[in-house]
Amino acid sequence: MENKHFKYLPPDKRKKILLICDDIRVHSGVATVAKEIVIHTAQHFNWVQMAGAIKHPEIGKKLDISADTNKFSGLTDSSVILYPTNGYGDPNTIRQIIQIEQPDALFLITDPRYFMHIWNMEQEIRKNIPILYLNIWDDYPAPMYNKPYYEACDLLMGISKQTVNINKLVLDEVDNSRRLFKYVPHGKDPNIFKPVDDSDSELNEFKSALFKGKEFDFTMYFNSRNIRRKQIPDTLIAFRSFLDSLPEDKAKKCAFVLKTEKVTDPGTDLPQVIEYLFGEKYQKQVFLIDQKLTEKQLNFLYNLADVSILLTSNEGWGLANTESILAGTPIIANVTGGMQDQMRFTDDKDNWFTPSRDIPSNHRGTFKKHGEWAFPVYPTSRSIQGSPPTPYIFDDRCKWEDAADRIMECYNLGRKELKRRGSKGRDWALGDEAGFTSKHQAKRVINAIDELFTIFKGKDKYEIVNANEYKGKFLNHKIIY
Repeated sequence: MENKHFKYLPPDKRKKILLICDDIRVHSGVATVAKEIVIHTAQHFNWVQMAGAIKHPEIGKKLDISADTNKFSGLTDSSVILYPTNGYGDPNTIRQIIQIEQPDALFLITDPRYFMHIWNMEQEIRKNIPILYLNIWDDYPAPMYNKPYYEACDLLMGISKQTVNINKLVLDEVDNSRRLFKYVPHGKDPNIFKPVDDSDSELNEFKSALFKGKEFDFTMYFNSRNIRRKQIPDTLIAFRSFLDSLPEDKAKKCAFVLKTEKVTDPGTDLPQVIEYLFGEKYQKQVFLIDQKLTEKQLNFLYNLADVSILLTSNEGWGLANTESILAGTPIIANVTGGMQDQMRFTDDKDNWFTPSRDIPSNHRGTFKKHGEWAFPVYPTSRSIQGSPPTPYIFDDRCKWEDAADRIMECYNLGRKELKRRGSKGRDWALGDEAGFTSKHQAKRVINAIDELFTIFKGKDKYEIVNANEYKGKFLNHKIIY
């Protein structure tokens, strides 16, 4: 075949990677990220997946999805094999698949606590092959309770600059000479999430059906799950406060579209919240969409919006922001987690801000300069939350009043200026510095794994990791930052 793909290798020259995470055919966030990685690296690696799900209906089967992968990747010779499992398998299943498939590396994605059985057998796995981990979420204070998990990895990829910094802080006193730390932010397909011309007939048909033929001068959009940390009620009251700051005739020309579940146990009853906050006066200007949409339709929603908003109190990355930026729509976002990366804060040397031991986060607004497409809302309270598996983690909450001010700022700029700023964001996201696309993500994964293979050596001494009983030392850094 024509060598038009990044770092193409013929099938017999490719390293084989055993991936353990959600089945890449399902629609979870982890599965979506994993699928993008597999599709866009299939020219360089052969893939085997222990495809996890709750009570998987295909457990015990061996599935070859290479043909489907070829359709998405443009290849003719990809190799992607699935072994459906309940959850993420068990030691015996992992041993069997390793024996059958003879992989060159083990690749893990999602919360490390799901892989306790793997951490407790890392001494036998790492005798011959390295363990790779894509860390999709971390926050301060540095999670020392995760140290035994991270210590068992040869390559730690962080989806945000903050996550990479946290990985290094946790392993500060460990010998890292044979371990790599890499920045691998999430990416989306810019051919799906892209600007659409206002005259597009499909877009206008979708718009007319959504708004029932009504025209609005200003539209805001929210796309995420209905769970507590997403702060949806605060986002709604921010919008109501914004409306109350306008003359009624202008307020009636503003809309808020939310793509999320109406009612969930981890979240709240949104129809009731909307009814209470907006009443008869403005309720018809809030559009709640809970049905499944295609990616094309989701892109239409970003294009219909003048600005998107995400006030979540902690966030590993925030894929909705990435989709919005690629669609050319500016973002209002809380300054926490990986969302900071997407706002492109710059330090006092005009470099893209990278967290460090001294300044591990920009939530206090240490650096004010940011990308034109971003409208940051700085947290005003930072509280310690926790649970048995995650004993401590910061919850960064911003004021809805501050969010309302940012909405008003966007409103006053006008549609033309917001479009210009959104275009700047897309250009940056497509460039090599940010690289928030599927192909950039794939390049980073390929380069990181290839580099690891040049330095990996099997362990000489093996000790059982008893992660449940680990009592780590606190790091000497600004834990209350």
